[in-house]
Amino acid sequence: MSRTTKKPLLRGIDPAALSRAADAIKLLGHPERLKIVEVLEMGEATVSEIQDQLDMPQAIVSQHLAKMRGYGIVAAERDGVHVHYRIVEPKVRHILECIRKCDV
Repeated sequence: MSRTTKKPLLRGIDPAALSRAADAIKLLGHPERLKIVEVLEMGEATVSEIQDQLDMPQAIVSQHLAKMRGYGIVAAERDGVHVHYRIVEPKVRHILECIRKCDV
């Protein structure tokens, strides 16, 4: 007896939402980027503040922030010579929390 009805493969998640989530996960799939967003999770910070907290070269921090800014994960606001970065994509906090819960 053959089945004529197929089971749905997805649980109703919009394909566009899946695509955006996959892009965010790919972008955050780098340990240094995850460290940077962990710093920003505590509040906004400048490149030099992030660099000091993570002991990373300024160029590396800036490159990662530029990629995350381009995707809309973080935003930047200039204050004189300083640029303050903050998380603007709410999913980032959820992803960090999932990592914390799963890494037991």
